[in-house]
Amino acid sequence: MKAFEFFSEQFDDIKILRYEVPAFETLPLKEKLFVYYLSRAAIAGRDILWDQNNKYNLRIRKVLEKILTEYKGDRSCEEYRSFVIYAKKVFFANGIHHHYSMEKFSPPFSECYFRLLLKDVGLENEFQGLQRIVFDPAYMSKRVVLDEGKDLIQASANHYYEGVSQREVERFYGAMKGSEKHPVSYGLNSTLVKNSKGELEEEVWYVNGKYGEIIGRIVEYLQKALAYVGNEQQHKVVEKLIEFYRTGDLATFDVYSIEWLKEHRARIDFINGFIEVYGDPLAYKASWESVVQIVDEEACERTRKLAEHALWFEQHAPIDDRFKKTEVSGIIARVMQVAMLGGDCHPATPIGINLPNAEWIRERYGSKSVTLDNITYAYHMASLGSGVVDEFTYSDEEKMLAKEYGYQGSNVHTDLHECLGHGSGKMLPGVGQEALKNYYSTIEETRADLFALYYIMDPQLVELGIIPSLEVAKSEYCSYIRNGLLVQLTRVKLGSNLEESHMRNRQLIASWVYEQGKADGVIEKIKKEGKTYFVIRDFDALRILFGKLLAEIQRVKSEGDYEGAKYLVERYGVVIDRDLHREVLERYQKLNVAPYAGFINPEYTLVEEEGKITDVTVDYPDDFLSQMLRYGMDTKKRCPEK
Repeated sequence: MKAFEFFSEQFDDIKILRYEVPAFETLPLKEKLFVYYLSRAAIAGRDILWDQNNKYNLRIRKVLEKILTEYKGDRSCEEYRSFVIYAKKVFFANGIHHHYSMEKFSPPFSECYFRLLLKDVGLENEFQGLQRIVFDPAYMSKRVVLDEGKDLIQASANHYYEGVSQREVERFYGAMKGSEKHPVSYGLNSTLVKNSKGELEEEVWYVNGKYGEIIGRIVEYLQKALAYVGNEQQHKVVEKLIEFYRTGDLATFDVYSIEWLKEHRARIDFINGFIEVYGDPLAYKASWESVVQIVDEEACERTRKLAEHALWFEQHAPIDDRFKKTEVSGIIARVMQVAMLGGDCHPATPIGINLPNAEWIRERYGSKSVTLDNITYAYHMASLGSGVVDEFTYSDEEKMLAKEYGYQGSNVHTDLHECLGHGSGKMLPGVGQEALKNYYSTIEETRADLFALYYIMDPQLVELGIIPSLEVAKSEYCSYIRNGLLVQLTRVKLGSNLEESHMRNRQLIASWVYEQGKADGVIEKIKKEGKTYFVIRDFDALRILFGKLLAEIQRVKSEGDYEGAKYLVERYGVVIDRDLHREVLERYQKLNVAPYAGFINPEYTLVEEEGKITDVTVDYPDDFLSQMLRYGMDTKKRCPEK
């Protein structure tokens, strides 16, 4: 049998990969059909995310699709090839802004050539309306702006708000916050706009509201999926999600989230809805996403052990007792194989997920976390031979650790981050995530990473059989410092600061522990032959520093200390040393490796005999652009805001 090819292609700063779903072939027909209809629902909501990212995205995508499919001119010339790369970047980012840096793409072709393309396909009248949107670098320059001192709402190019300011948003939702113990996630599923009277109102995303036609199609597939659920509890989950989509009621969404938590026996699980708030600088509005996943029973053993000992980890965490949970229940951790990615999880995807996000649900009912094992495996297989580890590691010992334990260390870090990190600690009464404003996402990711870093070096993990030795932890420590201070800088243009929350959190941690441990030589900065390296000299001391920072980050979150969050993020997580940045970019460029990666989805097909479905087959396409165009053809072209 021919070996599965994980790598598909590379363009600009992006490599396109494929992932395999071996667990799908082992499913009975009923479960295959459940995967099939959930996968159709995952693709059906794609246009919501495009519109959320920027109000012009769907219009631009329609133009790109028409040119790519109907252009009759020379497709071999340099400018057309440049146009195709631009189009691929837009498809990858679900819009005209980079998925990580949030900066608007600069077209590598001229305005004159764009007009020629439009004329050829009968869209010349579109040029006037799109000229500024596509070519003016100052117009809608960033999708998400987190810079202190700016009006974060008006400066951001996303489409969660229309004609309102940051102060108006904060007042609007601040007035909704009461003393209720179980508050809904105000603003999660709506666009905040000003009506004709100048009053603020929400355009709610539900079947009879904004995005109604698209949500209606999602509901249709969820209804078909109901016939193939794994058990009675999963039937409740799907029904409650459908009810939420039909009503837009956030209290119903909370009930759905609780029911979703209770279901942990079925082999198929899924995420579908308005979930993560990274795209909103004030963390109110959620992007639409979906993941369909199949349990990897054998790999679940390590996460089961973590979940069973969750209270032990909570009790022994190096944080103030005021912020510790006295009881830990409902911690569900599973290792899964992704069967389909959609919305904000495609083409770029997380490697681990922990939900729900509502703090009161997590504290009362627990959380469910997943490690996406076939995704991490695809990343690992595609990275072999890239040369990145060899370039940025100083010693043969560190290279050996990376090659011997790097894949395992990364997976265990993800397990700890998602299963225990996000589920640990508690907020003080009356404190909500809105207290930290634009710093909340970075602080929360920092907290979860620190929890993982502190405990991956704990002998308890060896005793539980989760890792074979602390060499795994050493490998992960080296990888984390190497990435936080060096490798991740390859994802940022020279002269820019860090914008994305996960990148900020990694640099915050690595920079803080380096500075704090400098006098004691915990991490040594070495310059050799014009190349900079960061070498860990004392792993035990580094673990103590991780614990010290975790205590402070937990305090900041639990108390809602905005000024404390601002200081840590701005001081350690934002600014990049320009000389070091230039050096890293030059070293990385020689490797010819793209710093970002995303995936082509599998495609599922119903097999029918004499009008009866007898099987569902899975295929693994290898052309990214073809899949993007096919998704566009499958979607009705009506603009969702109409």
